[in-house]
Amino acid sequence: MAELKAVVFDWAGTMVDFGSCAPMGVFVEAFRRFNVAIDIAEARGPMGLPKRAHIKTLLEVPRIAAAWEARHGHAPGEADIDALYDVFLPLNEAVAADYADLIPGVLETVEMLRARGLKIGSTTGYTRSIMAHVTPKAAAQGYAPDNLVCAGDLADGRPSPLMMYRTFADLGVWPPNRVVKVDDTAPGILEARHAGCWTVGLAASGNGVGLSLSEWQALPYAEQRRRAGLAAAPLWQAGADFVIDTVADLIPVVDEIERRCGLGLSPRP
Repeated sequence: MAELKAVVFDWAGTMVDFGSCAPMGVFVEAFRRFNVAIDIAEARGPMGLPKRAHIKTLLEVPRIAAAWEARHGHAPGEADIDALYDVFLPLNEAVAADYADLIPGVLETVEMLRARGLKIGSTTGYTRSIMAHVTPKAAAQGYAPDNLVCAGDLADGRPSPLMMYRTFADLGVWPPNRVVKVDDTAPGILEARHAGCWTVGLAASGNGVGLSLSEWQALPYAEQRRRAGLAAAPLWQAGADFVIDTVADLIPVVDEIERRCGLGLSPRP
């Protein structure tokens, strides 16, 4: 019998939306509507957090907080976070389906995992209202995980372990050290570490590089490696057990995790 019980995947930058591009312009546009300019690099900083927490974290950036106060006459507070979130959410809902193409290797990897008897879980920093636009398109392409836990479903999201706990219950899997979490952001890695799971970071397909598939493929190999190395650094710092480029590279890592489980080894503490 396989040592592992399940693999839990993030969504954007992991299974769909190579480069995790969907929310970026939306964050910029939401702030623009309040006459505060942020750039894409700033918008990417807190990626992986629930989206309201993402906005809150952006407003805590000293430059952005100062720009907000200069424009609105007060330091940003909870009411401002809510106002931005109320603008952001429908904008993200409107574009989410346009960025729901599967990342190459998703279907083949999931098929191989299921053939081993592993369950396929999923958590996301998106709300259910956003995912309502993403899951049908993913399913039409052949990807439908065994569960979905969204930001807002529980009292807290990433980097807390609560969405992973719900996933364990949904899938009926335990102990946590027989579950693998795959994610492209530090909050997603921390979510799984706090739950006691094995963690695999994705450097090339996610927020860290932040390029679409065609933009990534157009880079010279040496530049791909440079950018992937930079994107891997925060994933290692968050405590990832492994870091690979994309989900297409996952199966050899699962083999190694199963080998370690067989030796009685555990994820990084």
